[in-house]
Amino acid sequence: MASKIQRQRSESGYLDGQVLIAMPGMLDERFARSVIYLCAHSAEGAMGIVINKPASHIVFRKLLVQLQIIEDGDAIRLPSGADDIQVLQGGPVDKARGFVLHSADFFIEDTTLPIDERMCLTATVDILRAIADGKGPQRAALALGYAGWAPGQLDAEIQANSWLSSPTEPGLIFDTPIEARYDTVMSRLGIDPAMLSSTAGRA
Repeated sequence: MASKIQRQRSESGYLDGQVLIAMPGMLDERFARSVIYLCAHSAEGAMGIVINKPASHIVFRKLLVQLQIIEDGDAIRLPSGADDIQVLQGGPVDKARGFVLHSADFFIEDTTLPIDERMCLTATVDILRAIADGKGPQRAALALGYAGWAPGQLDAEIQANSWLSSPTEPGLIFDTPIEARYDTVMSRLGIDPAMLSSTAGRA
C-alpha cells in the first residue's frame, strides 16, 4: 500500500522520499549546504529531516539515560548497533522533539509514517524503547527537530532555485558519512559544487 501511495504522489509531482539539496544561493543560513530527506509533501505543506548536520554534543546512549529509557549502568548492555545510531540536527522546528528515520521493518500502528517501501518515520519514545530492548528497526537515525513548509512554500522555493531535488537511497542516510552527504548527492547528480558556487546568481 505504501509503495502504491508513493508512486501516486510521485506522479502528482510530490517529492516524498526524495532529498532536497540547498543551492549556493540559499538565503536562509540555517539551511546552507543542507541535505534534507523529505518525509511528507502534499498540498497541505511539507516536512523533512536535515540529514547532514550532526548533533555532535549528543550521544545516543546518554540520551536514552536522560529520557529514563535505560539506567546509566545499563548503557553498557545496549544491543549491538544501538551505539552506532547517529543523532542529527533535524531542523529548526521543535528542536526538543525526537524523530526517528528508520528502515521499514519496524512499524507502530497509528504512529509510524510510511514514507516509501523502504523508509519510515516514527516520532514517539516507544521506538527508542524498542531500540534499547533490541526490538527496533534494523537501521535508524535520530533527528532532533525538523524542517517544515507551509502549503505551497516549498514549491515556491524550488521554483526560485533555492533547492534541487533528487531521488535517493537509504544508504545515503545510514552508510554515507554525515560530512560527505552534500558532496555525495551533488556528485550523483553530476554537479561540481565548486563550479555551481562560481556561477550561482548569474543570469
